[in-house]
Amino acid sequence: MKKFFAAIILVAMLAVNSFAQATEEPKILADSAILVEASTGRIIWEKNSDALREPASMTKMLTCVLALEELDPNKEITMSQEALFAEDNTLSWSSSDSVSAQEMITAVMLVSENGGAIALAQAISGNTSRFADLMNDKAKAIGCKNSNFANPNGLPDSNHYSTASDMARIAVYCMKNPAFREIVGTRRTSIHWLYPKDKWSELNNTNELLGKYKGANGIKTGWTKAAGGCLSASAKRGDIELIAIVMHSPDHDTRFDDAANLFNYGFERVRMVNGIDKNRVEKTIFVRDGRQATVTVGAQDDLKFPLMAGEDAKFLKVTYDLPKIIDAGEGIHIGQVLGEAVLRYDGRPVARVPLVAREKVKRGFSLSSFVISIIAPLIT
Repeated sequence: MKKFFAAIILVAMLAVNSFAQATEEPKILADSAILVEASTGRIIWEKNSDALREPASMTKMLTCVLALEELDPNKEITMSQEALFAEDNTLSWSSSDSVSAQEMITAVMLVSENGGAIALAQAISGNTSRFADLMNDKAKAIGCKNSNFANPNGLPDSNHYSTASDMARIAVYCMKNPAFREIVGTRRTSIHWLYPKDKWSELNNTNELLGKYKGANGIKTGWTKAAGGCLSASAKRGDIELIAIVMHSPDHDTRFDDAANLFNYGFERVRMVNGIDKNRVEKTIFVRDGRQATVTVGAQDDLKFPLMAGEDAKFLKVTYDLPKIIDAGEGIHIGQVLGEAVLRYDGRPVARVPLVAREKVKRGFSLSSFVISIIAPLIT
């Protein structure tokens, strides 16, 4: 009997310990932080994530993704006087120096080259003021809600601020760019000048998680006295990729510890499940004024969705935001976005995938399409 009760007590202790581990919050010293799943941006954990903070050099994520989108990678980038004498330049520049846009982007992301960020901004927009406008337009398009960018490098400015939530949105967007991913996942490399041709420099990534934390693959450090320790970090294990944002950590090292603790928390609790299978999603829309009366649409991509401990995939359902009738217009082309597949968890929308035409429909006349135009009021 004693052995029986001892066994009961042991099982109870293990259950309590397991529950405590499952519910234990990550220990984060930073004032603001957030952890999201990278493909969907779903929030896994957050702390003061909407508080306004200075993003420091995490700003350069936005600068460099714009440079990748706007500049030819082989474009020659020269250093203006403003760029040449920027505060805390890492590399040694002279007024006649030039490098390719690709090399400059690499330097800005790996060693946080402040003057290089200015040079990229000037190459895109002519000056940093107009580039700041471009940054803010891009941030809004990405979905940022509480950010304003005044410069391309994140040096202190009273009008330059963001939040952990917004920086996560920017990081999620940036990591969907293959060229960006490759750069920020590089631990060390060298860049070579276009002029003088024999000049080069070795770069070691300031992100100390690379090579030290299992699965770490990006993204960008940041530090100023006002901003404290900042870090946008990413890590991937299996089919799970997480992004952690840390803002205003007490010192240089704790930002990396904070991000690692966030990753540990996430990898223990998140699993990916099939949310939308593009091969199984197929709908039909009636077409008015077309050479055929219907068009078939399907999901543009597959979607996996992150579920956390205690959540059940049986509560995932797909609904469709799709018109019943569309006009052929100038014709419907394959891949044209016509609606959205909406993934819902327990009735709440959690992710969306575009629904695109899987066939071409030319504008013109067909009897069946003519009938659709007549009965349209009844269908809609």
